Order: sequence, then C-alpha cells, then structure tokens
Amino acid sequence: MRMRQLLVKTLREAPAEAELTSHRLLLRAGLVVPLAAGLYCFTPLGWRVVRNIERIIREEMNASGALEVHLPALHPIELWEQSGRAALMGQTLFRLTDRKEREFALGPTHEEVISYLASRTIQSYRDLPVTLYQIQTKFRDEPRPRGGLIRLREFTMKDAYSFDTGWDTLDASYDAAFAAYQRIFRRAGVPVVPVAADSGAIGGKDSQEFVFLTDSGEDTILLCPGCGYAANAEKAEFVPPPPVPGEPAPAERVHTPGKRTIAEVAAFLGVEPRQTLKAVFYRADGKPVFVAIRGDLEVNEVKLKQRPRRARRRTDG
Repeated sequence: MRMRQLLVKTLREAPAEAELTSHRLLLRAGLVVPLAAGLYCFTPLGWRVVRNIERIIREEMNASGALEVHLPALHPIELWEQSGRAALMGQTLFRLTDRKEREFALGPTHEEVISYLASRTIQSYRDLPVTLYQIQTKFRDEPRPRGGLIRLREFTMKDAYSFDTGWDTLDASYDAAFAAYQRIFRRAGVPVVPVAADSGAIGGKDSQEFVFLTDSGEDTILLCPGCGYAANAEKAEFVPPPPVPGEPAPAERVHTPGKRTIAEVAAFLGVEPRQTLKAVFYRADGKPVFVAIRGDLEVNEVKLKQRPRRARRRTDG
C-alpha cells in the first residue's frame, strides 16, 4: 500500500490534556483517536501495531506450551456472585440486563469463565497440566481513566490460566509463563523489571509484575541494589540481617567532620552500617514524629508508569 492511500492524520501539537509523553506521541503520530474518557479508536497504523504485538505474544505463549482460547466478554452475573467477586469488584464491574431482565457483567477479567470452561472440558488428572490463554477485550469502570492507553475502561488483555495437579506442576507452569513474558518484552524492546506484587481482588498465592520504570508513574516500587530484591510498595516485606552482638557502649559525643552518609560515618568510626542509627523526622496528623532507623535499612524508590504484564501463581482452583 502506498502512503497516500493510508488513512492517517498526524498532529503538530498534542492536546493540552495529554500529560504523559507516551500519550502525546500516540496522538501526534495518529495511532489513536479519543472517543471518550478511557475509550480510543485505533487508526489503521495503530491497529497494525496492536496486531504486531499480539503476534509476538501468540508466538511466545504457543512456544511455552500454552493453548489459545477465546471467551465471551459478556458474563452471567451468577458466575461472579458464585465466586464472591461481584461485590468485591464493586463499581469497577460494568453491569447490564437483557430484555428478559437477566443480569450480566462485562468481563474485567476471566477467572470465573475460564474455570467454568475447565470444569466442562477437563475430565481427569490425565488432562493436566494445561495452560490456557486468550487475547480478549476487557471492561473496567475506572474512576479516573487517564494516561492514554495505560488505564482504560475498554482495553485488550492477554490473560493466561494454568490448571495443575500439584505444587510442582504449578511452579513449572508459572516458570514457563514467566520465561515467555521475558521473551515477549525482550522482542518488543520494552525494558521491564519483575517485582513482587499484591494479587489484589484477583487473588492467588504469589504475584509478580513486570514494570516499566518512569518518573511519571503513580505507583512506587522498592529496589535493593545490594541483594536485588524488588517489590511493589503495597507488597514489600523486609527482614533485616541480625544486629551485631555485643554489650552496649557508653554514650558519648563523637565528631564526624565531613561525613555525610551512613557509609562514610560507619567507615570513619570503624563499625558496620547496621551498628548505626539515623534520625528521621516526619509529620503525622499535623505533629512532628521522630523515627530512629537502622543505618543499613536503605532502599531505592522508583516511580513506574504502567504494569505491562503480570505473572501470578494461581491457587484458587
């Protein structure tokens, strides 16, 4: 196809409401056209990009041994009430009724439906393990859809679900999906960091997010440059190394000229950083609060823009 035959309209300047760089570039390149808050039309070029991404995902998921399915976006509300998540999802769940007054929901995710499919098709343990995945439209009534394609009310998701006979096969299925995700991001040229995450309303035993680091994000992850630990702030757990044994020394004033960091002070005094304390002052409920923190308890906080894909160990059926 010649360029003159292609339906594309670029913009010299992005609209003022487009705050993120990715959002501005999407609009200026003519890849998407906004319809309403959290709803976008994909132009021919934009849709070609989506299809290329889907192709990479399908190739890597198929290579991992997963099988593709296609599930309805419209769900009987009974499935959600049976799992208890109709109330848990709250206003995020789009609800509607048909002409017979039967209630339905537009799927924000597909655990309920994939479990229904598995219950009708998996006959014995000989059918396991099996991992099923799909690329399907999802619907979530986000309270504040923003950031271009980052948080939408209608969006495309690749979701995968494994069914296993025990913990060993569950771990193997999880590792296969994790490796597939790493290959997907590598081929797409997206640098991501896997971090421990909270499973939230979806549930599960363990959860990891692949995050793209940026200063324009709303979430916070904690990174330890020493041991490589990485976790979302909602999930982060910390087990400090044991203190150095010994008898308390008498209190005395010690001058540390020119020493500005815990590492510098510890080296100057000939002690380990975990033998020091640093004073931190906060304000809580309008009052100053003094906190003493062990000198070696330092992490780096990094803002992130999006959660491109999540890998999760499933334990709920």
